[in-house]
Amino acid sequence: MIIPRLYAIVDAEVLATRNVLLADIARDLRAAGVRIVQYRNKNGSPQEVLRGAAILREAIADSDCKLILNDRADLAVLADFDGVHVGQGDLSPANARRVVGSDRIVGVSTHTDGQARIANESCADYVAIGPVFATGTKPDASPVVGLEGVRRARSLTTKPLVAIGGITLTNARSVIDAGADSVAVISALLAPNHSTEQLAHDFLARLR
Repeated sequence: MIIPRLYAIVDAEVLATRNVLLADIARDLRAAGVRIVQYRNKNGSPQEVLRGAAILREAIADSDCKLILNDRADLAVLADFDGVHVGQGDLSPANARRVVGSDRIVGVSTHTDGQARIANESCADYVAIGPVFATGTKPDASPVVGLEGVRRARSLTTKPLVAIGGITLTNARSVIDAGADSVAVISALLAPNHSTEQLAHDFLARLR
């Protein structure tokens, strides 16, 4: 799998806090040419998750953008998304693969060297490492791994490596230089007085 440099994450709670409509940010990401988007709705019911997924799919329709659903492999199939991303407390990559099949993407989060080693031996298509920097998006986030954690993860896996956690336009390039193939961004795509489309363009230009 070749993973795009910018991996956008659309978090339902973050959008609600900032009074941003899901359809609006989805259209902005499509207009900017973002090629992979994850939808994360940790607290929504299955029906709410599927409604959000449908809004995202409609906004991204007829583009080459891959859609990934956080946590729920079963709902990823029902939503006709391109894949699922699982954490350490979710289904294992192997079990997620059994649900979504061989044609969909499976990604897995890691936070330690040991988890990165295990993920490398799994059927996951890509490995995420983080949080790289402090983040306010996930209150129960694991300890910060820093750029050195990215470097170690790079040495422990041959799979595409996605770095996540506290990544901004200012530090994104350093994360790529540390060995990540892609940076996952949430809050930095929602800065006040800036459109998500322009911010995504800026990230793509910085990471090119």
